Amino acid sequence: MKGEKRYRIGAESGVSLSGLIVVLIVLGALALVAIKVTPAFLEYKAVKSSIARAKADAGTGTVREIQQAFDKNAGVNDITAVSGRDLVITRDGGDTEISFAYEKRVSLAGNVSLLFDFSGTTDPSGINAAKADTADK
Repeated sequence: MKGEKRYRIGAESGVSLSGLIVVLIVLGALALVAIKVTPAFLEYKAVKSSIARAKADAGTGTVREIQQAFDKNAGVNDITAVSGRDLVITRDGGDTEISFAYEKRVSLAGNVSLLFDFSGTTDPSGINAAKADTADK
């Protein structure tokens, strides 16, 4: 009879203990990376929202007023990577645009670490003056 499947009685099926251990080690390593990296991305999102809020709060105010508005929001959102002095504030045709760029190093284990290069701007064109400023240096 063709097409019949034959099963052996007593045949083993399933995951071996060593296979299970390998899967658990890989999942544990991925969980470790996720736990270590998540705060850096949350801080980046907080910085982006804080520059948008500082632009809205200060409006067409002075550079110092925009920096103070950012610092106020940064204190509430527990932002330590960027301060108001680190922002690049430009005015093009009366519109105030705020940019930032910074690096964040996340230590994983021992001498292994990840380096993130974060940048953002309120400019609708997406041109980041802070990133261009650091490239010139």
